[in-house]
Amino acid sequence: MITGKLKSDIDKLWEEFWTGGIANPLTVIEQITFLMYARLLDLHEQRDEKRQKLRGGEFKRRFSDDQQHIRWHRFMHQDKDSMLKVVRDEVFPHFKSTSGEGSLFAEFMKDAQCMIQKPTLMESAVEMINKLPLEDSDTKGDLYEYLLSKLTTAGINGQFRTPRHIIRAMIEMLDPTHEDRIIDPSCGTAGFLTVAYEYLMEKYTSSEGIHTETVVNEKGEEQKVKIFSGDLLVEHRDHVNTDMFHGFDFDTTMLRIAAMNLVMHGVTEPDIHYQDTLSGSFIERFPTQSKDSYTICAANPPFKGSLDEEDVDPAILRMVKTKKTELLFVAQILRLLKNGGKTAIIVPDGVLFGSSNAHQQLRKHIVENNELQGVVSLPSGVFKPYAGVSTAVLFITKGSQTEHVWFYDLQADGFSLDDKRTPIKDNDLPDLVAKFKARDKAIAGTDANDKTQKAFWVSKDEIVSNQYDLSINRYKEVVYQQEEHGDPKDILRNLVSLENEILADLKDLEKML
Repeated sequence: MITGKLKSDIDKLWEEFWTGGIANPLTVIEQITFLMYARLLDLHEQRDEKRQKLRGGEFKRRFSDDQQHIRWHRFMHQDKDSMLKVVRDEVFPHFKSTSGEGSLFAEFMKDAQCMIQKPTLMESAVEMINKLPLEDSDTKGDLYEYLLSKLTTAGINGQFRTPRHIIRAMIEMLDPTHEDRIIDPSCGTAGFLTVAYEYLMEKYTSSEGIHTETVVNEKGEEQKVKIFSGDLLVEHRDHVNTDMFHGFDFDTTMLRIAAMNLVMHGVTEPDIHYQDTLSGSFIERFPTQSKDSYTICAANPPFKGSLDEEDVDPAILRMVKTKKTELLFVAQILRLLKNGGKTAIIVPDGVLFGSSNAHQQLRKHIVENNELQGVVSLPSGVFKPYAGVSTAVLFITKGSQTEHVWFYDLQADGFSLDDKRTPIKDNDLPDLVAKFKARDKAIAGTDANDKTQKAFWVSKDEIVSNQYDLSINRYKEVVYQQEEHGDPKDILRNLVSLENEILADLKDLEKML
């Protein structure tokens, strides 16, 4: 839980970077990430040193004897000019040497650059980061999430995160287990993966493993929060740490942030890689992970138009011949999943009703070769103020049969749908999750299936007859309330009176002429 004091510290740190000449929010978060990593390296080294003293034995050291001066607890006490020189010229190069081949940061630490040029900024940044509770596993995940919320506030370069409450609803509906292998092929800051981890921690915590803490919120009010230990995941911890969470992206900065986000939440070795998952090189670099490999996919891939077909994996093009990324990603996600694997993927509404051959080809593939479990229509304001596009979430199980499709018309998500996105009382998300989990196909096609309601079923035959159109407006029935117009005689009298007034006005006009 992030308290008012901790939020204030993060805000001050952000302001220090801004006044220090670094205004791009991605760069700010990246530089803070590097410094947090430097401190974590030292904290982990200190932890292992203490264990060695207590238990004996050896461990793989992160700092050699001649590198002790570049450890966090050493350089943070130097004067600001010396500190900047050590961090810039020795700590950052050390990141590359500690990130060996195949390790978590290997692919993206090799390009790490210190963008802090002012000694005063380095001094204040190190001082503030030293105060952050990075030792507290229950807090540091929330701490990093609050830091990432600054991306949404800034909205720089079109970079904005999927709203956390939307992700949470999608993950609850997918309901992952300790056995799953979860992928996001365009992971960004790893929001879907971290929320999935938090969900699993809650799901696999016994009643004895839940403890309550009292914290002070930003309003100065005390409130109780539950901390989930995930004690029932102990025997599965190796899988959780190394093989449960998989993310790919081709933005190096986002990958650094994604990796740190997962580490801060408690996943020690998430599988995060620099890779365009639509590219033909994906299967060359990751032959065992590029097809039929995952049990769950949760994603909000970019809707950025077109790609060069020559760069796209031919296997994807055999499923859907197009250059449009929103179609290609859906096809690729279905390839990545094992039979029986589930996905929840956010798509622009055009995917649902587009009339091109590629649109219809993809929708036909979804319906005929898989089980399309549900289509959830999202309000167009969900991604405001940075995008007003109408979207939906497709819930698909790979390789099953589609007989009926469950639709839900989400009209409110707990926030206003204007650019301000202020909290409101109306929120359909709890109802969405509850109805999705309790949906009963037995009512499909019966009188109990009322298409005027938010949730309803549509038969596969009806969808096929509409060229596989999946837009909710194609099937939802709208009831128009007939207005009361009063007695017909009164209406006629009013019309006659109005006509007489018009004629009188015309006569007056003729006289004037």
